[in-house]
Amino acid sequence: MGIDGNLYRIFLIAHLVAVVAAFGPLFLYPRLRRAGETSTIASMHMRFVFPALVLLWALGMGLAGLSDDVWELSQTWLTLSIINWVALLVVSWFLIRPAIGDPSESATSRLAAGVGVTHLLLVVGLYLMVFKPGL
Repeated sequence: MGIDGNLYRIFLIAHLVAVVAAFGPLFLYPRLRRAGETSTIASMHMRFVFPALVLLWALGMGLAGLSDDVWELSQTWLTLSIINWVALLVVSWFLIRPAIGDPSESATSRLAAGVGVTHLLLVVGLYLMVFKPGL
């Protein structure tokens, strides 16, 4: 099978779709927050973004497993990618989620910080996936 197999390619496409689903809506959060749509943000985050982050990990692990030892968890880029994913989950759950329904100014700042950190971690993840340092 390996990385040239159809199942691997299907997992790869699903992995990329999960990336778009997990990060795309975050670009809308500031605008929705200004419009007072906090319930929309909360619903989108818990029903769409957070599950997409979990699916992102599952599909990534599936890709590593389907690669016929081309990708191994001991490789630096893959280990750092998992650490990056854990950081994304922590920011999403402990910084963004609590700030969504809170109308206070400090919650707006926490939401902005959480979205900013998430975008930074997205760039880090993209770098790791494209350049695969330590390979």
